[in-house]
Amino acid sequence: MGVVNATPDSFSDGGRTTEAAVEHARRLLADGADILDVGGESTRPGAAPVPADEEIARVVPVIRAIRADSAVPISIDTMKPEVARAAVAAGATMWNDVAALGHAPDSLATAAELGCEVVLMHMKGEPRTMQAAPAYEDVVAEVAEFLAERAATAMAAGVARERIWLDPGVGFGKHAIRHNLPLIAGLARIVDLGFPVLLGVSRKRFIAELDREAPPDQRLGGSIAAALAGVAAGAAAVRVHDVRETVQALRVWEAVAAARD
Repeated sequence: MGVVNATPDSFSDGGRTTEAAVEHARRLLADGADILDVGGESTRPGAAPVPADEEIARVVPVIRAIRADSAVPISIDTMKPEVARAAVAAGATMWNDVAALGHAPDSLATAAELGCEVVLMHMKGEPRTMQAAPAYEDVVAEVAEFLAERAATAMAAGVARERIWLDPGVGFGKHAIRHNLPLIAGLARIVDLGFPVLLGVSRKRFIAELDREAPPDQRLGGSIAAALAGVAAGAAAVRVHDVRETVQALRVWEAVAAARD
């Protein structure tokens, strides 16, 4: 899953304009992306919310342009049901929700109505506050319990089981080292819930904690290492900024495994 951010402060994973974001999406497809994840609101720690109409104005032209070019699955990265509705009407096929359909009262009903695939992600708090001293007794157990409950709630609201994905939310309301590393190491417990798992570890803060405060654009090695660990544990997809390099790493890793067999 390649990241396409249509936000004013986005440089490395999209652009400040619709044209730049669409060109970035085309490069990701050429590099081997299987899914494109389009977002119009930053969910970085401390990020301020964006009004729904502004978010729609950012993402819909990008989705329409991608869809005119390609039949690739397109994910809309949003918490807002009105944005998801507009994105699906424009050609999106998946709703990637960092709030696990809990942001708005009509999120669950909207997901059931749209009938698209839905990614339910774990996040403690909200982007503005999620990194304010997050605490867990057993992060893997607590995240797994939350995701199982949200999946059950979504199905009760009419979302088809086969449409549901889970995301443990690495970096969302978790301490860089104390929580994220055990969560990646214990990912198989979430895979065992029986839903496809999407893992987003690309350029996350925990990599910098392990490597001399490396800035985001210097975290490629750590991103690939964490992605491979996730795939080894059963992740069905990885959400990445560096598609070509990750695809290459996965191909070599799989080829080595096949040669061993």
